[in-house]
Amino acid sequence: MEIRNSFLKRILSYFIRGLVLVAPLYATALIIWTGIEFLDNIIPINVPISGRKDVYLPGLGGLIIIGGIVLLGFFFSTVVPQSFLRFTESIMRRIPLVSLIYYSIKDLILAFVGDKKKFNQPVLVTVYKDTGIKKIGFITQTDLSHLHIEEHVAVYMPFSYSLSGELFIVPAENVTVLDTSATDVMKMVISGGVSVKISKEESEIDEEQ
Repeated sequence: MEIRNSFLKRILSYFIRGLVLVAPLYATALIIWTGIEFLDNIIPINVPISGRKDVYLPGLGGLIIIGGIVLLGFFFSTVVPQSFLRFTESIMRRIPLVSLIYYSIKDLILAFVGDKKKFNQPVLVTVYKDTGIKKIGFITQTDLSHLHIEEHVAVYMPFSYSLSGELFIVPAENVTVLDTSATDVMKMVISGGVSVKISKEESEIDEEQ
């Protein structure tokens, strides 16, 4: 009976190790493939080979879109005067509904990939001083004077296992800056604290076991 239980435990252990290896790879490949299909559906391209037969080349439409975006970025950065861009945006700002949609999307993109990234400063916020409960978030605004709010900062707190979150206005004195990578903190929060960066020594010990 002990031999049988030992055999089943070993099989279960191998299954879990295989699952840990396969599941992230499958999910990553699925997400990437879904993104490629989404871009290809925007510009569907079928290459004719003979007669009436066409061949679908996955990723070709996506490459064309990415290449077009790069060319547009180059064109508007080197050819088009910045004064013209500012004039165009000033007109966009005056159109009520268009302004809301345009600047919301623009600010969201710039928060992740622009020169003024907003999710690069992780902080620890003291929620209840009497109990010492704290939450992890990211400072998005340090100056709230335009809202007539002094000595407070805006902190975005993402939800675990979700791409959403909440914005909190908290006293600056309740915020402690975390001296660590914003990427590692974001992974930790999104995973509910499961994904934590470990040291090289701990990783070597796990591999030996």
